[in-house]
Amino acid sequence: MIRILHTADWHLGQTFFGYDRTGEHEVFLNWLAEEIRQKEIDALIIAGDVFDVSNPSAASQSMYYQFIYRVTVENPNLQIVIVAGNHDSAARLEAPLPLLQAMRTEVRGVVRKLEGGEIDYDHLIVELKNRKGEVELLCMAVPFLRQGDYPVVQTEGNLYAEGVRELYSQLLQRLWKQRTANQSILAIGHLQATGSEIAEKDYSERTVIGGLECVSPEAFSEQIAYTALGHIHKAQRVSGRENVRYAGSPIPMSFAEKHYHHGVVMVTFDGGCAVDIERLECPKLIPLVSVPNGEPALPEVVLEALKELPDTEETAPYLEVKVLLEEPEPMLRQEIEEALADKNYRLARIVSTYRTDVENKEKENENWKRGLQEMSPLQIAQSAFEKIYQVEMPAELTGLFQEAYLAATHKEEEEEE
Repeated sequence: MIRILHTADWHLGQTFFGYDRTGEHEVFLNWLAEEIRQKEIDALIIAGDVFDVSNPSAASQSMYYQFIYRVTVENPNLQIVIVAGNHDSAARLEAPLPLLQAMRTEVRGVVRKLEGGEIDYDHLIVELKNRKGEVELLCMAVPFLRQGDYPVVQTEGNLYAEGVRELYSQLLQRLWKQRTANQSILAIGHLQATGSEIAEKDYSERTVIGGLECVSPEAFSEQIAYTALGHIHKAQRVSGRENVRYAGSPIPMSFAEKHYHHGVVMVTFDGGCAVDIERLECPKLIPLVSVPNGEPALPEVVLEALKELPDTEETAPYLEVKVLLEEPEPMLRQEIEEALADKNYRLARIVSTYRTDVENKEKENENWKRGLQEMSPLQIAQSAFEKIYQVEMPAELTGLFQEAYLAATHKEEEEEE
């Protein structure tokens, strides 16, 4: 038997609208260290985005290395596998690998190539041992894949998605040949799986991956006992599959994530299967509060609501204020700060929405719905893509859609004949 903790998206070094989050990350890491010790964890899996930026501060790196040192000293059998996310510098994360390996820590940031240009698949395979010293878990440690990191495949579909799928397929073939009956296979990935749920009206996750780089959950075969994913901040199962999961971020990264249940996933493997999967919820240090909780309100309504906020003697929550305006009000921030003068809140941001913008948006949505009948399928697809991702549909995706539409049209014509 072997037990792992699956976590991801720490974003060490993140500032929240100007507020330093070191204290929150320290609370999480202390909690995580205790969970590892108390639950007798055999392996810790970090599925990318260890840091918030590719060039993290010295303080953020110190926190990271101190944690690794602490948990490997406190738990002599603990193994750690870390893959780079899109926020991490792949080379920087992997650079101290020789030192980290002395602490039973494996890092995979760069997809290495052999002399002939082929992918070094063996470098992406990590063996994890149980308490008896036997290899019981074969791990596909795949970092965030950029162009050139995955195999080039001949396909009429999505080149990125098919390339990623082929990489996992090649790894699985190698592991399936070498595994024994009692060994389980674990896949790690930092990507956006098709059908995963992201924060509503919050594009922090979308803008990095975009519409072209969604990977089907079918890339993860049923032969894989558990798939540990990172990138999406909401903990969730993918396409209803109990053993394909996002751990989610340990703390909320935006106000859109304030209702998330942040935590890690504990998985127990035995006899080649994931026999138990359990969510462990992280402690909440600083609450996120929005006033009003729903849609923006007029200034007088908002100011009155701020004055009625309950006192918080202990931890000061982060506060988001959403105001509906008729016209610019230069004194608005001062009035809000005065309303909060005797309140223990951290004013993170003021979101000003103008009534004309709301009315125009509603009118735009109505016109868009009405105009569907006059739009071509490609125009509908382009319009929907832009509404969701806030960017124009890439030329490659446009071409793929046109090809698929033409193929479907020709097929219908042939069936009619």
